[in-house]
Amino acid sequence: MKILVIGSVLCLLSTSAFAALTRTEERRLSEAGAVIRELRDAPDGGIPGDLWQRAQCVVVIPSLKKAAFLVGGEAGSGVMSCRHGEGWSAPVFMHVAKGSFGLQIGAEEIDLVLLVMNRRGMDKLLQDKVSLGADAAVAAGPVGRSTQAATDAQLNAEMLSYSRSHGVFAGIDLSGGVLRPDSEGNAHAYGRQITAGDIVLGSRPVAMPAAAQSFVRTLARDVTATSGRR
Repeated sequence: MKILVIGSVLCLLSTSAFAALTRTEERRLSEAGAVIRELRDAPDGGIPGDLWQRAQCVVVIPSLKKAAFLVGGEAGSGVMSCRHGEGWSAPVFMHVAKGSFGLQIGAEEIDLVLLVMNRRGMDKLLQDKVSLGADAAVAAGPVGRSTQAATDAQLNAEMLSYSRSHGVFAGIDLSGGVLRPDSEGNAHAYGRQITAGDIVLGSRPVAMPAAAQSFVRTLARDVTATSGRR
C-alpha cells in the first residue's frame, strides 16, 4: 500500500514539474477565455445555448491568422477542453491549419470556435491529426439564440465551426483544414509522457497550470450563462 501511495505522489510531482508555460501559451489561454466571455455577451449573434449544452468539447483558436497573395492559407494555435464529469477537463493545446487558393490579397485575423458535438468527434481530435471534412464531418454552425433555423447537416455534424471578425460571429467553412494537438505546448504544461487523451479523459493525473484554471472556470461559467439565453 505504501508503495502505491508513494508511486502516485511521485507521478503527480513529476507531472506538475512540467507545468511551466511560455508567455505565448499563457496569452493563448487568456485570449481564448476572452473569446468565450464575448460569446456570452453577444445577445443575438452568438452560439445557440442548446448547442453549448450538447457540445462534448470546445476548441478556441484566438487570432487565427489569414494572409494571402495569390496562394493563401490560415494557421493558428489555441486550446481545447472537453466535458469531464460535472465540469470541464484541463485544456489541451491545439494547432489548426488550412490551405486556400485564389486571387486573395490582404491579411486578416479571426477568432475561431469549434464545437465538438459527440464522442466520435472527440475521439478523432485526440488522434495525431484530423482532416476536417474528410476524417470528421464539420459544418458552419448556426448563430442566434436557438437552433430553429439550423439545417439537418448542421444538426448532424460531428463538429460545428464559428468565426468572429470585427465583433461579429458567423459560421465558417473549415473543410480541408487540419487540426492536431500541439505537442510542444502540451509538453510544457503536462510533461512529454502525457497524451492529449490522458488530459481530457482523465486517464492519468495531471496538475493543471494556473493560467489554464482561469480558462476552464470561464468556460464552465459562460456555457451555463449562455445556455440560459432563449
